[in-house]
Amino acid sequence: MTATVRKAVIPAAGLGTRFLPATKAQPKEMLPLVDKPAIQYVVEEAVRAGITDILVITGRGKRSLEDHFDRSFELEYYLEEGGKHDAVAEMRAIADMADIHYVRQGEPKGLGHAVGVAREHVGDSPFVVMLGDDIMDARSTVLSDMVEAYQRVGTPVVALKEFPPEEISSYGCAAVEGSHEGPLVRISGIVEKPDAADAPSNLAVMGRYLFTPGIFDAIDQVKPGKGGEYQLTDAIALMVDDPGVHGWVFQRGRYDVGNKLDYLRATVEFAMQRPDLGPAFGAWLEQFLHGGSE
Repeated sequence: MTATVRKAVIPAAGLGTRFLPATKAQPKEMLPLVDKPAIQYVVEEAVRAGITDILVITGRGKRSLEDHFDRSFELEYYLEEGGKHDAVAEMRAIADMADIHYVRQGEPKGLGHAVGVAREHVGDSPFVVMLGDDIMDARSTVLSDMVEAYQRVGTPVVALKEFPPEEISSYGCAAVEGSHEGPLVRISGIVEKPDAADAPSNLAVMGRYLFTPGIFDAIDQVKPGKGGEYQLTDAIALMVDDPGVHGWVFQRGRYDVGNKLDYLRATVEFAMQRPDLGPAFGAWLEQFLHGGSE
């Protein structure tokens, strides 16, 4: 029997250079989508999938991440005094979503190294890795589907999404056995950011992974590449034959909020889904698109 997946690792030590100057003095993970920081959406997704223990890999200048998921007694006091009881409940719920722990990466040596830092905390448990740049729509079941697939196959599972050839070089790319008519596929090879002509498929690796503890031994075998970074993709490639790696192919619901256009798209679409904002925002947006600005 496979073990129950209850742990998640969220690498959050990056500098966020794609969003400078906004990220000069604040973590990219704290950039808001409507009225919640990006990392809160990731944590909420983990909780929906049954995760109860979350380790955030941080670095210098990331203290606000810890503060956000901590209790703020002073804020709660003033909200209570002002009769804002719903707001108090919301603030407390943020701190109570899961057991959240933090460890520093120390040196920026790539995603593989960041995941390796979680070894002692994870121990012998299966766990998911969730990249903070990849935000999933609240209606998405990708992570829950991956957990369910792991319970069936017992091997690591990686999220995959189809991309056109001209975009595949921005991602890890997986070769799969046979056709991929269903969402669950067996991965036969995986490479990091191949040229379009060399890509083994049109399936790009997205920022959701489910690993067994064997990933740590694989990371230990990886040699540093460009910039001295240890690529997580290289470690996954070492596991393709033994114990095997599966992919979960999905089509929609993912936003790359490290990309400015996708960040704006996510902000608009999340706002439109809100019953308290959607109708009024939609009316304004329609007016704006037809030439109005007030």
